[in-house]
Amino acid sequence: MTASFLNELTNAPVVSVLLTVATFQLGLMAYKASNNNVIFHPVLIGASVTALIITLVPLEFDDYFANNAVVMFFLGPLIVALAVPLRAEIRALKGIALPALLVVVLGSFIAPAAALGVAWLMGAEQAVLEALLPKSVTSPIALGLAHSIGSMVVLTTAISVITGVIGAILAPPIFKLVGLTDDRLQGLCLGINAHGLGTVRAFEVSVRCGALAGLGMGLTGAFSAFLIPYVHLWAF
Repeated sequence: MTASFLNELTNAPVVSVLLTVATFQLGLMAYKASNNNVIFHPVLIGASVTALIITLVPLEFDDYFANNAVVMFFLGPLIVALAVPLRAEIRALKGIALPALLVVVLGSFIAPAAALGVAWLMGAEQAVLEALLPKSVTSPIALGLAHSIGSMVVLTTAISVITGVIGAILAPPIFKLVGLTDDRLQGLCLGINAHGLGTVRAFEVSVRCGALAGLGMGLTGAFSAFLIPYVHLWAF
C-alpha cells in the first residue's frame, strides 16, 4: 500500500513541476552564493540534482519529462518576450546589421556540421547524429525540430541544454582570451552558440548584450528551423 502510494505521488504532474522549480531555485542559490561562478550555473546544478532524485525515487524520466510539458510550453512565449529589450536597444544594431546576419547564417551551418562531423568520425549511431542536428537552437525550437525530423526528443533536448550550459560557461573566458570587449558582439556570440542559457548569461553583462543575444538566438532558431529538415533529408 505504501509503495503504491509513493509511486502515485512521485508520478503526479504537480510533483514533477515542483521538483523542477525547487531544484532550479537550489541551483540559483548556489549560483548567487558563488558570486555568479559559471561552474555553479543554476541549470547545471538543478539538472544534476533532478537527475539524482529521479534515480532514487520510482519516477521514470519519460514521465517526468511529460509532466513538465507546461514548463516547456511557457519557454516559447518567453523567447518571444525577448523582443521587448531588443526593441529598446534596436540602435545597437547600427553598423553591424549585415555582419550580424552573416554570422548567424554561418553559425547556424557550421555548429551542427562540426558536431555531426566529429560524431560521425567517432562512429556515432544515426539516432545520435539526428539528435545533434538541432544542438545549437533553443530547447522549444529543438523540441519541434526533433518531432519534425523524427529524432529522439529526450536526447535532442538534453543535447540542446548541454550545449547551452557549455557555451555559457566557456564564452566569457574565450571573450577575454581573444580580447572581445564589444558587448553587442558578445551578445550575438552567446545567443548563436549558447541560445537560451547564453542569453541569460548575456543579460548579466548588460541589457544591450542580452538584447543582441536574444536576436542571435531567435534568428539562429528561425534559420535552423528552415535549414535542418532539408539537411536531414539529404544526410539521412
